[in-house]
Amino acid sequence: MEVKKLYFPLNLNNIELPPLSMALGYFDGVHLGHQKVILEAKQQAAQGEIKSAVMTFDPHPSVILGKTDQHVQYITPLEEKIKLIEQLGIDYLFIVQFTPEFANLLPQEFIDQFIIELNVKHVVAGFDFSYGRMGKGTMETLPFHSRGQFTYSVVEKFTSDNEKVSSTRIRKYLKEGRTGELPHLLGRFYTTAGTVIHGDKRGRTIGFPTANCEINEEYIVPPVGVYAVRTLVNETWYHGVCNVGYKPTFNENGAKLSVEVHLFDFDQDIYGKNLQVEWRIFLRKEQKFSGISELVSQINTDKQNAINYFNKPQNFE
Repeated sequence: MEVKKLYFPLNLNNIELPPLSMALGYFDGVHLGHQKVILEAKQQAAQGEIKSAVMTFDPHPSVILGKTDQHVQYITPLEEKIKLIEQLGIDYLFIVQFTPEFANLLPQEFIDQFIIELNVKHVVAGFDFSYGRMGKGTMETLPFHSRGQFTYSVVEKFTSDNEKVSSTRIRKYLKEGRTGELPHLLGRFYTTAGTVIHGDKRGRTIGFPTANCEINEEYIVPPVGVYAVRTLVNETWYHGVCNVGYKPTFNENGAKLSVEVHLFDFDQDIYGKNLQVEWRIFLRKEQKFSGISELVSQINTDKQNAINYFNKPQNFE
């Protein structure tokens, strides 16, 4: 997959692009609804014997259009989004830098410069996609703005349990700790990426060494509690439990939020290594224990509950 970053005003530097079938959208999460749009563009490309493409935007429009400075957390930060789109077998990914000037383009200007100029012959987007200044361009106005230069497909609302599959719904589930329900929306379990940093090393003194994972701040971190997780270390997946919280048994005044993963059947030095944590199911809330023995007993219970979970046939492994 060729990844091309585009800026306004558009300057292709004499790059000649082949005819394209292009999916349009922000695609945070690359969830099942997004996949339907992207794969429709891929199918249209195959039928027309042209190349498939996706156009997305960076950063999130709310960062630019919001009235105050905003730090947006993503279901899939840009690097992960790129990987997921590539896995769908797309030929080209265009990442448009979202700026106030770009946002101010009239709908016709957007189509002329960022669709027709890119040699797009077929456009695919969801029914609620909008473009141009204040979102005045819609899938209903697209035939007019196309100037007859391309055809288009509209992908209707994709639902699960009679509710639209959307990034907003996924964010809600994440913030409620409903990680076990996400495969029905994402088509996979939610994952985050981070780096193992030095912590207080208390876990190893009680027989449960943990990897203190500093998660990329662009990700949404599930709420405080204990989770069954799979973790990718050095290209190998391990089962484990993860504690998100403030370790109230040891910290009276509430320390910085930590994400600590205890991996089963694992004994390696991984400080500085990158970890990918796949969030499976929520096991329990974080709690304060009267002492070390009570804490150890609960961790053993958590570990056994996670083992029991992983021993069951999984739909998403």
